Amino acid sequence: MNNGSSAERIATELRAELAGAPVGSRVPSTRALTERFGASPVTVQQAMRLLVRQGLVESRPGAGTFVRPSAPAPRADFGWQTAALGPVPSGGAEVGSTLQNPTDDVIALHSGYPADDLLPVRAVRAALARASRSRSAIDRPPAAGLPELRTWFAHEVAESAPAGGAAGGAPAASDVVVMPGGQSALSSVFRALARPGDTVLMESPGYWGAIAAALQAGLVVVPVPRTGDGAVDPVVLAEAFERTRARLFYAMPHFANPTGSAWSPREASAILDVVRQNAAFLVEDDWAHDFALDVPVRPLVAGDPDGHVVYVRSLTKSLSPAVRIAAVIARGPAGSRIRTDRVIDGLYVSGVLQTAALEVVTAPGWPAHGRRMREQLRRRRDALVALVEAHLPGTLTAVPAGGLNLWLRLPDGSDAERFTAEAAVRGVLVSPGAEWFPAEPTGPFVRLNYSGPDPSRFGEAVRTLADCL
Repeated sequence: MNNGSSAERIATELRAELAGAPVGSRVPSTRALTERFGASPVTVQQAMRLLVRQGLVESRPGAGTFVRPSAPAPRADFGWQTAALGPVPSGGAEVGSTLQNPTDDVIALHSGYPADDLLPVRAVRAALARASRSRSAIDRPPAAGLPELRTWFAHEVAESAPAGGAAGGAPAASDVVVMPGGQSALSSVFRALARPGDTVLMESPGYWGAIAAALQAGLVVVPVPRTGDGAVDPVVLAEAFERTRARLFYAMPHFANPTGSAWSPREASAILDVVRQNAAFLVEDDWAHDFALDVPVRPLVAGDPDGHVVYVRSLTKSLSPAVRIAAVIARGPAGSRIRTDRVIDGLYVSGVLQTAALEVVTAPGWPAHGRRMREQLRRRRDALVALVEAHLPGTLTAVPAGGLNLWLRLPDGSDAERFTAEAAVRGVLVSPGAEWFPAEPTGPFVRLNYSGPDPSRFGEAVRTLADCL
């Protein structure tokens, strides 16, 4: 056999061995391979040159020959999709900064979820373990949700309604449909109650997830500015309805995200009157129901017997980010359409998650946990407020009576995006204000969340933010 054929045979055998060798490991020397294969040094060197040309090994003069990393796969070409997909849908909804997963060394004031020490972690784990061993792990739940869970959501609204509410105002379990989280609930509501191209009115600033869900549904988002007290002006809202012919108004009447503001009973009544006069729907997002710190939550849906209010409440923030359970309460044809959308979109919500959530919120210890959580949140809020007022005077727009956030307006002329980026470089994450506006922001704002991990570092964080200004 000639040297060429011997070199190919040696290269083939070595190639198979090198396939499982760690990157950077040394290849046997020419002398060792000569003895092993009974070939001449020239033949072995020819074999090694074949492996070098194939990118399997590399020669380092004076050091030897070593296994190279595998050649990267050819880069995929997705350019064809640009023409196939066309423009980004309706303004280009984007995922908010609150979903960043920070490293342990940063101070996370951007988060949208409470830290573990504020959540019923052990109760959730135990409930999930029991649910996974029950029939819930096998059976298909009803499309609208477990009857017991739907009853609980309806009862929660009835319990928190003000005394002497409208006759027939309290919803029934049959008005409730269980959803896989609040974000999915909003998407279903927007799809079911509007068509692409329709207008939805929204408080501004408002929740980025609702803005994104509406845009993804093909709706035109028209902002309605909040007043200094936090609610929208009923006169301005009425003009927006008349100008746009909208049939949807999305709002957070209780401890709005991001501002923390809440409607007074008088404001709520006046706004609901405008909605009724325009034969429209108010999508009431009660995201902070469990985070009422100084004043109770009074859902508007409890005093709305005619179905103008479509109510959304999620348990995810108060139970666990892994327990994606929420509910929509809607009556009449609107409720029917939302239930139909839920079935078409996902058939039903995991029975295991529903069963676990129901066990936690109906356990005897749930009320006590809620009181402890709110007390911890109150202390965190007050601590962060004091630090902001001391080191960033004049920036806090209001002290929220509930929720999880502080809303800061930076000095005029500040660049909120640059400020946020500089803070991140220094190890403090905050949420830039621009993503909370349906249109152009009205000033340089940022949102700080006081429910994240390690409140002992609040002082360090606020001093860093002050340095960034």
